[in-house]
Amino acid sequence: MTNKTIITCAVTGSAPTPGKNPAVPVTPEEIANSALAAAAAGAAIVHIHVRNPQTTLRSMDLAHYSEVVERIRSSGSDVIINLTTGPGATFKTGNMDPEIVAEGSLLKSAAERLRHIEVLQPEICSLDVATMNFRESVFLNTTDILRDMSDRAKAAGAKPEIEVFDTGQIELAKQLIAEGHIDNPPYFQLCLGISYGARATPEAMMHMRNCLPEGALWSAFGIARMQFPMVAQAVLLGGNVRVGLEDNIYLDAGVLAPSNAALVERAAAIIENLGNKVATADQARAHLGI
Repeated sequence: MTNKTIITCAVTGSAPTPGKNPAVPVTPEEIANSALAAAAAGAAIVHIHVRNPQTTLRSMDLAHYSEVVERIRSSGSDVIINLTTGPGATFKTGNMDPEIVAEGSLLKSAAERLRHIEVLQPEICSLDVATMNFRESVFLNTTDILRDMSDRAKAAGAKPEIEVFDTGQIELAKQLIAEGHIDNPPYFQLCLGISYGARATPEAMMHMRNCLPEGALWSAFGIARMQFPMVAQAVLLGGNVRVGLEDNIYLDAGVLAPSNAALVERAAAIIENLGNKVATADQARAHLGI
């Protein structure tokens, strides 16, 4: 897709950011409206988590996913829906007894983590090919769980967006592809700047891109203040980009982003200033083969 760059908008995530920026959408209606505004600003794909409207915390409630998806689909927008499958992989242990599953853990089966994908059948779903330390927990995705999740996504007709946080995870993804759990061409999301993963630097992005299997499609993002520098770097390296309030709540230093749309607009300006054009949803579909 020469000189076309796909923008994905990660609309809300699951981190406790609503208390830090009131623009972070919480209710299904807010999430859907923010996704649609992001699409109008240039996002071809919207990456969606849902939250508990009362607590604002992460949720896996099928009813919330269903409402968000129905609102987007009924709007007439052609934006590509990408639903997360990340929740259900959080493991915390007791400091004195590592066999204790501590409060805050959320470990679910592949069937539970893919239920909304099987019911709602989005065009894309995320697949975190990663087990790694976060600040206070372990993000736990065993190879057997990943095989099961990949197979369920394939059966539901959802193309996996393979999220990788370091190069070893790319090697695991290659194994899943070789075993037939993920179809070619694979679509990778390079996640940079997350604690204890690859740093958000030009060198790290280039190295991860160079580790991808031949013919792979890819996108990348950096978190917090590295969101927009990594947009520019991904464009220069021939990839696609992701922005959004899941990854960064600021528009400028000390200036809270007023919306997801504002972050998408900034990314679009960077893409165009570097000589590329922002891909439409249908151009993204053709490029990704969905």
